[in-house]
Amino acid sequence: MLRNKLNSAMKDALKKKEQKTLATIRLILAALKDRDIVARGKGNSDGISDDEVLSMLQSMIKQRRDSISMYEQAGRCDLAEGEESEIKVITSFMPKQLSDEEINTCVKEAIAELNASSLKDMGKIMSLLKEKYLGRMDFGKASLLVKKNFV
Repeated sequence: MLRNKLNSAMKDALKKKEQKTLATIRLILAALKDRDIVARGKGNSDGISDDEVLSMLQSMIKQRRDSISMYEQAGRCDLAEGEESEIKVITSFMPKQLSDEEINTCVKEAIAELNASSLKDMGKIMSLLKEKYLGRMDFGKASLLVKKNFV
């Protein structure tokens, strides 16, 4: 389903001559194709699942956010703006993201569900959150909130 959405968006961007959007979608599709090839090598003839695609998109967003901070430190606002526009395109293919308040609530629920008592349980908590909220949660923020609950 997500693959169809990406291909449709690429055709739309081609028709509308939106070069930046088209370039970003092509980057996504290239990364997807690479991961599909690896998956097929492991015996998965269908390629990666939609959940894995969402995970890939999240990591692409994280990479761009890291680049933005480096570009801004170097005074290259033009490059940072380019990365920001790519983030907007990538997020358009993701489900609605949870707010900070919702993330906080989900973290507290996960801690309660697992009866977590210390920071040693962080791996279990993060694993549960990824299982339930893949593609909808910023796990960097969630990680900080988990640490905050045990400090």
